[in-house]
Amino acid sequence: MKNRTHRLLIAFLVLLLSHAGHGYGKDSQGFDQKRNQMIGYMLDKQLPAIHFSDRKMNDALSMAAFDLYMKQLDFQKRFLLSKDVKELRPFAVHIADNLEHGTIVLPAAGYDIMKERIGQVEKMADQILAAGFDVNQDEVYETDPEKLMYADDLNALKDRWRKIMKGQVISRYLDLVEDQKKAKVKLSDDELWKQAKEKVAKVNKEFFLRLHQETLQDHYDRFFNSVARAFDPHTNYLPPDKKEDFDIQMRGSLEGIGALLREEDGLIKVVRIIPGSASAKQGLLQAEDTILQVAEKGAEPVEITDMRLSDAVRLIRGPKGTEVRLTVKKPDGTKESIPIIRDVVQIEETFVKDTVLDSPDGGKIGYILIPSFYRDFEKTKNGGDARNSTDDTRKALDDLKKTNTEGIILDLRNNGGGSLVDAVDIAGLFIKSGPIVQVKNSYGTTRILNDDDEKIEYSGPLVVLVNQFSASASEIVAAALQDYKRAIIVGGAHTHGKGTVQTIINLNENMPVLQFKKFDDLGALKVTIQKFYRITGGSTQYKGVESDIVLPNLFQHLKSGEKYLEYSLPWDHVGPVEFTPFSGKSFDLDTIRRKSLQRAEHEEGLKIIASEAKKADERSKQTAVSLKLSDMRQKMEEARQERKKVGAQYRKYQGVMDEDEPSETDGKGTKKDDAPNWKEEIKQDPYIGEAKNIIIDMGK
Repeated sequence: MKNRTHRLLIAFLVLLLSHAGHGYGKDSQGFDQKRNQMIGYMLDKQLPAIHFSDRKMNDALSMAAFDLYMKQLDFQKRFLLSKDVKELRPFAVHIADNLEHGTIVLPAAGYDIMKERIGQVEKMADQILAAGFDVNQDEVYETDPEKLMYADDLNALKDRWRKIMKGQVISRYLDLVEDQKKAKVKLSDDELWKQAKEKVAKVNKEFFLRLHQETLQDHYDRFFNSVARAFDPHTNYLPPDKKEDFDIQMRGSLEGIGALLREEDGLIKVVRIIPGSASAKQGLLQAEDTILQVAEKGAEPVEITDMRLSDAVRLIRGPKGTEVRLTVKKPDGTKESIPIIRDVVQIEETFVKDTVLDSPDGGKIGYILIPSFYRDFEKTKNGGDARNSTDDTRKALDDLKKTNTEGIILDLRNNGGGSLVDAVDIAGLFIKSGPIVQVKNSYGTTRILNDDDEKIEYSGPLVVLVNQFSASASEIVAAALQDYKRAIIVGGAHTHGKGTVQTIINLNENMPVLQFKKFDDLGALKVTIQKFYRITGGSTQYKGVESDIVLPNLFQHLKSGEKYLEYSLPWDHVGPVEFTPFSGKSFDLDTIRRKSLQRAEHEEGLKIIASEAKKADERSKQTAVSLKLSDMRQKMEEARQERKKVGAQYRKYQGVMDEDEPSETDGKGTKKDDAPNWKEEIKQDPYIGEAKNIIIDMGK
């Protein structure tokens, strides 16, 4: 404690210096202070110059960076004491000056404090487990870190960990009880409790071991990322070993399960499920889920809270055909164990699909699913025959027109975006010609992207389905078709609201001109440089696209979208551009909306979804959970029954399946003939059912 306090005092004196040109060089662990000074200096100079916003390296940004740094340091408030935070807070307002002058010491101070606290908590954990728990005692634990205060002292911290570990042991015991229903050898209740404690002890041992392996450089890297994220959520510092993580995001796939992940305040969260992937086929893992544990089949789970994304990815990946079991926390607070058979992404599943649906009035309605806006730019550049989402959508339209459809449903739900070129071209398939989107850069220059092809591929009634996971290019298409009054947008209250573009800046290629010293790899910056605007002038950023007809949504309680991300860029507008609204058959939106909402009140699937959405919203607000055995058992059973009830209507398309429903499998736990099943699944989708009714109303 004395050494740590001494170092904090020294560090605070250092940050008051106006310049620290002498540096330290590499230490015995390969830590290079001069390299970090250079990275800090480059962030200080390049981020304000390159970033789309006009944010400057000032006191306000310093405080934002400090807030983000503290969250990544101990977001769940399981280690730091209130006095630790008070010791670190004076560093906050000096962050901008530290970056400029090379006096970066906050990460070192945070590292020292955390190292000491982790050691203390590890000893506490052993004592707590040895003492045991009263599982019938009435007590609660607050699971929302935002509602928790930092512990005042070590005794309070120990009691917090007692509750954490009590919950862990009871949860593991209840899992073992479930396993006993299928086990050939039955264990006594005492043996189950003993196993539960042993398993928790093993998981925590590995957890603390991983925390002890954190290096001082890891803390500097996270500090730099906090500075970058203070500009906006999509601006990041990428250290050398994190470039792999960025490549995963850019490919839009994760070998093994096919989920796009992000590290957020020490938690690993699911951003998007890749179409055609193992996760998409399995159906239970969803965007906004938090992955708590990862386990190989038959092995003990590994706690990945506070784990680096790259390390979590290595655990989740694995050979095709093997099973990984993820313990996830759903946005409503419920926990679920999800088994996934690893596989490669089925490419065909990522492409545009179309089919003909029976209309309620006896006719035919076309359906087109666009999972993403794909285009192989590399193959196109080299003169190859590259498949793209525009050509595939055009072909789908040609096929559907031959069936004399009454209208078409364009499904953009869960579509996270992709090629801007294809977003413009696909929107253009439904209008004569004209502007589609405006793009503004960090210099204030705005350019207009147009559809120059005057041919209308399809001019009949059109409904576009969206949800809060429709983002970026999806929002451009939905916004353009809405502004042209070409289509009715149906779904959640709003889309995701990501109206920005990022680029990669290699720091090794952007060193100051007079810098002669060679450093190890400095990493890279992912920086927001452009923003999208609708042709009417408003940005798709922050607000997203608001649906014309809002239907009940199981996930409507989720705080999912750009508006809920810290320091996201605000909504704003530029001047509108001239365009000619669609000249085809008009429709009375107010009348169609009224009829649709009346039907939604009586449609069985939507009624169940509305009811369960209300319950999920209530559960999400009940963040203080009971640690009494009988209460935890009841909550687990209630969650299982609710999933089963919703699954009967919501089906796999929305990621909810009846886990008790028998199905033909290939012997590895995956359904046979997954690909053909999608046509059956969409027939049971209540949103598509209502979209068909809206199509009929549009044609009247």
